[in-house]
Amino acid sequence: MKDDEIHQAMAILPEAVRGWVTPAVTIVATQDHDPFKVLISCILSLRTRDQTTADASMRLFGLADTPEQLSRLSAAQIEEAIYPVGFYRIKAQQIQEISRLLAERHEGRVPDQLEELLKFKGVGRKTANLVLTLGFGKQGICVDIHVHRICNRWGYLKTRTPEQTEVALRQKLPPEYWIVINDLLVTFGQNQCTPVSPRCSSCPLYHLCDRVGVVKSR
Repeated sequence: MKDDEIHQAMAILPEAVRGWVTPAVTIVATQDHDPFKVLISCILSLRTRDQTTADASMRLFGLADTPEQLSRLSAAQIEEAIYPVGFYRIKAQQIQEISRLLAERHEGRVPDQLEELLKFKGVGRKTANLVLTLGFGKQGICVDIHVHRICNRWGYLKTRTPEQTEVALRQKLPPEYWIVINDLLVTFGQNQCTPVSPRCSSCPLYHLCDRVGVVKSR
């Protein structure tokens, strides 16, 4: 994919993903516009299927939906609410501690600065950027494995890690696409441009894609 073709790709993607399931964290953000819920649901989503994340988020926020309330729950109560998300015991402890720190040190408000978010245990760059973009509507680029894989498969980037991809996209991707690229490519990557045997024969971006690393496709 040539640099200027990114505009074509980003114009095609919204229609291409229409009808597929929206990522769970995006649904939470759209429903409540609450940075805290975005933060917690994003932690739950790591290495967890979307439907499991959505169900766990609903159960947990049914018990407590503010840092003050969540900090008063025991780790066992949080574990029971979020099971069977991946690493649910570790996540329960992280959620409890983040809630406590927000209540005690931040007046119950989630920081809207990347550097401050990264200070919380269990919050990496992907989560922090997602909170900024979906929770606050601020500029940021959330890079998960789908964004990393597809940008390199297109030939738009040549990077080895999601962290390198974020840096490269900040330098190269037009700002108007920063917030939307994660939602679009997560959905696209789960349904069309899959990790193994992507559906190239029916892909609306086939004419733009270099298909880097694609050995087998459908």
